[in-house]
Amino acid sequence: MRTGTANLPLHGGRAPPWLFKRMVSLAEGVVDAVIFERGPEELLRRLSDPFWFQALACVLGFDWHSSGTTTTTTGALKLAIKPEVHPIAVAGGKGRAGRKAPSDIEAAGELLDLSPERIVELKRASRMAAKVDTSLVQDGYSLYHHVLIFTEKGSWAVVQQGMNESYARRYHWLSDRMECFVEEPHSAICAEERGESVLDLTSLYSRENRDVTLDLVRDGPSHLLRYTGQRTLFDFSGPSDISAPLLRSAQKKDLTLPRRHEVLPADLGEDGIRALKLAYEIQPESYEELISLRGMGPKRVRALALISELIYGAETSWKDPAKYSFAHGGKDGHPYPVDRETFDCSISTLKEAVEKAKLDKREKYDAIRRLSRYIGEDPEGQRCDLCQES
Repeated sequence: MRTGTANLPLHGGRAPPWLFKRMVSLAEGVVDAVIFERGPEELLRRLSDPFWFQALACVLGFDWHSSGTTTTTTGALKLAIKPEVHPIAVAGGKGRAGRKAPSDIEAAGELLDLSPERIVELKRASRMAAKVDTSLVQDGYSLYHHVLIFTEKGSWAVVQQGMNESYARRYHWLSDRMECFVEEPHSAICAEERGESVLDLTSLYSRENRDVTLDLVRDGPSHLLRYTGQRTLFDFSGPSDISAPLLRSAQKKDLTLPRRHEVLPADLGEDGIRALKLAYEIQPESYEELISLRGMGPKRVRALALISELIYGAETSWKDPAKYSFAHGGKDGHPYPVDRETFDCSISTLKEAVEKAKLDKREKYDAIRRLSRYIGEDPEGQRCDLCQES
């Protein structure tokens, strides 16, 4: 359950076709090798590790530091992983492709012979992961990329990414390390920097606030209306940026008054009242069920959290949950241009190694453990042993 940070400045453009084609081929070789050696669940575990994921992107030859690392690497994986061949599948993607995750899960689930119940569970996992990183971790990053990778046994991992004006933040999930969706669910969150005041309702520190919020909603929305619009001096503690929401910092007790007059906890509005009435009628049994309801978005979740803190002193965490690898070069020529010959050699070597390993000829396959020997030229200018054998 580690967290980390990674520099991911926003980059536009696309991977050149000649590079992306090789990325798909090499990704397929890596996937085949990991699955053959350790199984599909191990591949999920590694993809949920931000450092391994970043290293994979570098091995595939993509730009090492940009937001495209996430979208292009997962795009290559989606094409490289074939459910009719591999015991694993990839659903979702960037933008509109991310919203197609449910239909991708259904299609790939049938190829993997998953039960209808398991497919429903996977679709819920996809929806909840996106909901949590939108509504419960309010860090200023808007989700625009969502991918769920799952196995024939129903285990899954999520790699999704949000962006603000200048940077991207990547969120990693792994089903085997997660006890519930609403408390410390991430295997890692990668970000350019840590925010000073981030509302994190997934924190263990926010458990009491989640419990109180659930009780308030189950008691009925009518008595909540008198609290909307009320404020205390503590509401002004935190950043003074005129464009930022007023957030209370857990570390600071200074008083910073704003220049504008937004209403906090929040103006729930008619849609918000309807959402609360619906929640009251349903009587959700858990906070997880509450936030999964339609209409329970970031604004309403935050309003209820602040009301719970204002009335009952049930504090929330304002600590950002986020913390801080090339083989073939990068698309932008940094740290050096992509070596196409070595790239193609790596692809053919991996594929040949896996095929021979399947025939119990493991000598060549064991060579993938020594990748560094065949990346580039040796000090004397000779190709590596593997390339010469090829």
